[in-house]
Amino acid sequence: MSGGAGEGARAAAPRLEWAAIDTVLLDMDGTLLDLHFDNHFWLHHVPEALARRDGGDPEEKLAWLRQAYARVAGRLEWYCVDHWSRELGLPIAELKEEVGHYVRPLPHAFEFLRAVGRMGRRRVLVTNAHPKSLALKLRLTGLGALLEEIVVSHDLGAPKEDARFWARLRGVLAYDPGRSLLVDDSLPVLEAARAAGVRFVVAVTRPDTTRPERRVEGFPAVRTLAELLPGAAG
Repeated sequence: MSGGAGEGARAAAPRLEWAAIDTVLLDMDGTLLDLHFDNHFWLHHVPEALARRDGGDPEEKLAWLRQAYARVAGRLEWYCVDHWSRELGLPIAELKEEVGHYVRPLPHAFEFLRAVGRMGRRRVLVTNAHPKSLALKLRLTGLGALLEEIVVSHDLGAPKEDARFWARLRGVLAYDPGRSLLVDDSLPVLEAARAAGVRFVVAVTRPDTTRPERRVEGFPAVRTLAELLPGAAG
């Protein structure tokens, strides 16, 4: 569930200087994979699991959960399967398996990755997903075969919204921020990356295919990754 944008029209897709890009940094949930899985899981499946266990109305459980989610928003705990398993007393990883059929690529995402690979650019996943969630999604989608490297924020001890993530990334990934592109659906993440010197930052306007396109301000934005490829119609 990503914030920072409203619904509405957007500007034409950005024209990237691909000759000035060596490394493509890509978010997973809401950029490569449909955020519908995560939204459905946290806003429907988890409240229903709590209601089955404790009794009561799933909507009442969701109201309580929203408060719990808000307390750790923007922190590593928000993304942590183990944190929520302890906090809620639920087998979060197992519950995710139950709705794994919702895990799917966003339109044109894998075609974009293949095209970037043919262009000779390095494709690096930078994700806040917990390793258990990442493993599930890699297994269900085959995404790993389209990447050169994967960096998990849990391994760096800070989420991508945090400046410490970008400082520590330099220690585990040999890349030039001035010759890199980041695509992400989270505006706080894009802001942190821009502040860290990442030259090209692009937002995604429709991370969840079941929801309307969002208005994004302050960043170039695309509906699908295919719009970033050379020769794509604006």
